[in-house]
Amino acid sequence: MNEKKKSKKKNRVIMRSVILFLLIAAIGYTLYNNATAEDVSVLKVGDQAPDFKLVDLEGESHQLSDYKGQGVFLNFWGTWCKPCAKEMPAMDRQYEAFKDQGVQVLAVNIAQSDFEVQSFADQYKLSFPVVIDKTKSVMTAYNIIPLPTTVLVNPDGEIQRIITGEMTEQDIEGFMEEIKPQ
Repeated sequence: MNEKKKSKKKNRVIMRSVILFLLIAAIGYTLYNNATAEDVSVLKVGDQAPDFKLVDLEGESHQLSDYKGQGVFLNFWGTWCKPCAKEMPAMDRQYEAFKDQGVQVLAVNIAQSDFEVQSFADQYKLSFPVVIDKTKSVMTAYNIIPLPTTVLVNPDGEIQRIITGEMTEQDIEGFMEEIKPQ
């Protein structure tokens, strides 16, 4: 009986040691990850908009910094996103109204195929540039989580406003007015 108690006690010590080791390893791993993680800053109003270069459906390059001096209505979207599809015709109508007043629209699709995006653009007869973020690098730089998300970039290249969720045509008109150069 005494031998059995010693064996149980030994097993408990081993089990507790293993658990303690695993806890220490988990804490060490967490501390290491936190210390070496890349510092991903969340963009906020007033920040300089991160520059990027993407290609549209016609093969033309669009670099954000090329639009300095103009307001940029930067819309992140997906073809599967119902609110995105709902606001696209209104965005196109407002783009037609504001494009000669120094407001540009860049619709940034998140990593879908050229075929899907071209079919969508054709279906809605979109006249503004539609670019595809194939590697999701722009999405990551702008910390985009929900779709649609629209980032208003003022003529100085600064983030004026960040809008998440669907916009009405009246909202879109007001936002374009907000970033129109003076």
